[in-house]
Amino acid sequence: MPDADRPQELPARLLTDPEMIDACRVRDFARVFRLIKTKAGIYPSMIARRCDLTPSRVGEVIAGRRQLLHMDVVERIADGLRIPGHMLGLTRRDWETPQALATTERTLPQTPEQGMSDATSLPGADVDSILALATRTSLNAGTLAAFRSSIEDYWRRDDQHGGEALRPAIVGQLRYVVGLLKETRSPSIQNGLYGIAAELARLTGWTHFDARQYDQARLYFAEALQLAKKIDDRQFMANVLACMSLQGTYQDKPADSLALVAAAQDQARSALDTTPRVLSMLSMREAFAHATLGNRDSTHRAIGEAHHRFEEIRASDPDPSWVTYFDETKLIVDTGIAHGRLGEAATAEPLIEDALRREAHTNQRGRAFHSFWLARTQLDQGKLDQACHTATQALEPASAVASERVTSHLREFYDQLAPHRKEPVALAFESRLRELLPPVSGPPHP
Repeated sequence: MPDADRPQELPARLLTDPEMIDACRVRDFARVFRLIKTKAGIYPSMIARRCDLTPSRVGEVIAGRRQLLHMDVVERIADGLRIPGHMLGLTRRDWETPQALATTERTLPQTPEQGMSDATSLPGADVDSILALATRTSLNAGTLAAFRSSIEDYWRRDDQHGGEALRPAIVGQLRYVVGLLKETRSPSIQNGLYGIAAELARLTGWTHFDARQYDQARLYFAEALQLAKKIDDRQFMANVLACMSLQGTYQDKPADSLALVAAAQDQARSALDTTPRVLSMLSMREAFAHATLGNRDSTHRAIGEAHHRFEEIRASDPDPSWVTYFDETKLIVDTGIAHGRLGEAATAEPLIEDALRREAHTNQRGRAFHSFWLARTQLDQGKLDQACHTATQALEPASAVASERVTSHLREFYDQLAPHRKEPVALAFESRLRELLPPVSGPPHP
């Protein structure tokens, strides 16, 4: 991009102003826009143009009558106004890379007969131009099927390797699909696009959750809810709320977790097409919330409901693709984890052990995650040798997947092992740990 076309940089004194820093931190765009107007001389009409917003929308934001919550809008504001990503809780923006560190793609010399006769008729190499060209093509059911296939592939690779490396591609596709929604299409195609965008937003939220980046996860989950609400997909809204409930158990907010899963169940029950598999999954999430609160009777009741609903599943049920992961193996292992959360280690151990025997070896994160849970239940019963053996087996799949959640379970087991650190089996486990996972930050250390 020529220098004359580059967006005007904000003054350093504004970016270091405590009021600006605080306004960005909480995403109070009314304050952000006012500060940019008074201290950088960038007026609302220019803000609107640079952020691809309407002037009336910017005016409503400044007047406090509208909030900007969608992640794609937040990112447009960061890029259009040149606000560094970290100030708004985003990843580092492409334009923040110093020119000296930028790389130039190498191209082979092209003879005239190999090239186009009129190269100026082609779009520029920037992504916006390429996507703008793509939107001129017509969409059909096959296009939607291709989107869904890519989402299934993202989930499969997420299980194998973790979602951190996939996130840029997922967010890029999310932006692309959200852009397609701005055009008028047939109801069936438009509704399909909303569903795909909702699933991409949930998947992005999930990758942040798995990385324990909880604030970012919540923002994308909220976006997924809004997209699903556009087409009144209550089953999917229940699914997103269930994800948020699970995150609540990790954030040590069990009351929030219980409220979210109750809302998920309300959404699911209000839909006419909710399947027993979905209801079973939601009951298990309820069991997790109760177990985290220490509500023994309520946990057992929710587990019983999950199994009862699972028995009602029929092969002809129109299950959404996003719930098919919740099979018998998943039901068994989640039942074991719920008992484990309650401290019922003797009940939990054989269930988790049985599920691990059934679990696919391609699901590296699941195998590591469940193995550490099994090791903890064994240690709770004083089975030190078995626990260390199980945890050692878990290290290999743990080393193959980038998942801060898995790492946190490893840390929990390591802390639980503290009274036994000098035992030979514990020393052998620690040696293998340092061999396979040397970069683990913080504990474990002797």
